[in-house]
Amino acid sequence: MKAIVIGGLCAAVAMAGALPAANAAEVKLPHTMAWTAYDTGTTGYNQSVAIGKALKDKYDVTLRVVPGKNDISRLTPVKAGKVPYSANGIATFFASEGVFQFADPAWGPMPVRVLMSASGSSGLSVAVAADKGIKTYADLKGKRVAYVRGGDALNVGIEGMLACGGLTWADVTKVEFGGYGQAWEGMVNDQVDAMFASTLSGPTKKLEASPRGIFWPPTPHKDKKCWAGIKKVAPYSVPNNITKGTGISAEKPYEGPSYPYPILMTLADQNTDEVYSLTRALVEEYANYSAADPAAKGWAINNQIFDWVVPYHDGAIAYFKEAGKWSAQHQAHNDGLVNRQKILVDAWAGMDMKLESAAFKTKWMATRAAALKKAGLDPIWN
Repeated sequence: MKAIVIGGLCAAVAMAGALPAANAAEVKLPHTMAWTAYDTGTTGYNQSVAIGKALKDKYDVTLRVVPGKNDISRLTPVKAGKVPYSANGIATFFASEGVFQFADPAWGPMPVRVLMSASGSSGLSVAVAADKGIKTYADLKGKRVAYVRGGDALNVGIEGMLACGGLTWADVTKVEFGGYGQAWEGMVNDQVDAMFASTLSGPTKKLEASPRGIFWPPTPHKDKKCWAGIKKVAPYSVPNNITKGTGISAEKPYEGPSYPYPILMTLADQNTDEVYSLTRALVEEYANYSAADPAAKGWAINNQIFDWVVPYHDGAIAYFKEAGKWSAQHQAHNDGLVNRQKILVDAWAGMDMKLESAAFKTKWMATRAAALKKAGLDPIWN
């Protein structure tokens, strides 16, 4: 692991001008690469470090992992062109749609593209402190629930679980934190009773080991009312039989929600040949990083969801075609997602960027909904 240089954002800029490394046929990558991830100790960060070691060992590529405490801090370097990739979460989808924190004059819908993502037997849900006797999400009424400033991917996930229990933020005590790690420290320190996470995230183990303990309230697959609430708020979530996680095992499975995480993303204009090489390296070096973190097995090529909610990059598609994994149906779906982005970008171009923040967001959400409906597409969020 010492071969990997874990740097801050300033160090990430050093990748500019790097010479290509070609230690393996048809894989050409710069000597130094960078991507952002969640805070140190999280499953996304740990998997990024493991991938970095594999890239170093095989291709002599040094991966700089830049930790960010929320979605904005992870995507700002990508938007600014300082860091080309992010091991991101569902904010990838929000950025593509221009919603929540991206419904702002400084952001708007982004031409995001996926390389690969991790899906498997882990989940993404809301855990609770076991000492509160919370058994269902309806039991969160009146309890302290974490809210991460600038972390809409986390907050919407929490809102979805509240909706499973027929609740909203108005039914709980919202406790604000500046970042994901801080919120989980708050769980351990008895400042808050519920927080969103990957079931394999490192901070969840600290809660399990603490006097408070950990519990994951279920979202039973047959509970139509619960899932109707989840889907209304977080349509990207799917029911999963989760067998890996803190306090979860094959012997003690958890019926909960899931979606791909981490999602390695970039922007549409990222060099196609480099994206092809990175995608190929991730597939071919899978055996050399997948054992480093329990959730890393989710990167397997057979776990990729090619008809999800965010389009894939052309470079990644080129590799998946070679691998015999990309079908005409996948391409048609991807083309539709790219067209959806274009509709959103065109709608954004007509916005008055001088409007006050709240007024701008209201106007934009109405504008995007109208543009999508005109094209016969579901706006999801009105």
